Amino acid sequence: MILAAGRGERMRPLTDRTPKPLLTIGGIPLIEHTIARLRSAGYRELVVNLAHLGGQIEDRLGTGEHLGVTLRYSREPPGALETAGGIREALPWLGEAPFLVINGDIWCDHPLQPPVLEPATLAHLVLVANPAHHPGGDFMLEAGRVGLLGKPRYTFSGIGWYRPQLFARLARGRRPLAPVLRTAIADGRVTGELHAQDWIDIGTPERLLELDRQYRKRNPDVPG
Repeated sequence: MILAAGRGERMRPLTDRTPKPLLTIGGIPLIEHTIARLRSAGYRELVVNLAHLGGQIEDRLGTGEHLGVTLRYSREPPGALETAGGIREALPWLGEAPFLVINGDIWCDHPLQPPVLEPATLAHLVLVANPAHHPGGDFMLEAGRVGLLGKPRYTFSGIGWYRPQLFARLARGRRPLAPVLRTAIADGRVTGELHAQDWIDIGTPERLLELDRQYRKRNPDVPG
């Protein structure tokens, strides 16, 4: 599942008329870069949640056939349902096995190969070094287990695998992910890994511009 329903307040005014997932890096929408990574990792059936200007995303991506995947759309009400609420809404399409959820506004070279989850494990999170704009991090990681207390602390990358049971008992509606994760972490049911390579939270126009510059530098054949 690709999370693509957010308003992108920090990206305004760029997102006033264009949904954040359709902002471009090297002339290619962010969400198409994400789909290409997912396809390379072996994912073929994807769910995309939509809210703010979601019709533009659906018009651009269609069925996904031209991108080598099959897309379903989970359409959310104005204001969206936040992360946990959006996942809960899409559960009928996500199956009974653990599934991957990835934020639509990150840039990361993680291989996206699914981990092997023990039966009691409800989630597996990819953590990264704390960026300058989030120095305190989110969670502790020790021996492959995610914790709430202790150091060192790392930042949640926006990439995670989840069992549907983590969300199935939630009432439908607007719900953030953090409280859901904290409860499961406190119960010792969340594993994790540290990704030490490329990761960028594309949260501001300045970060978008810098990533586009870096991408074009690495790919000099990209049209200007």
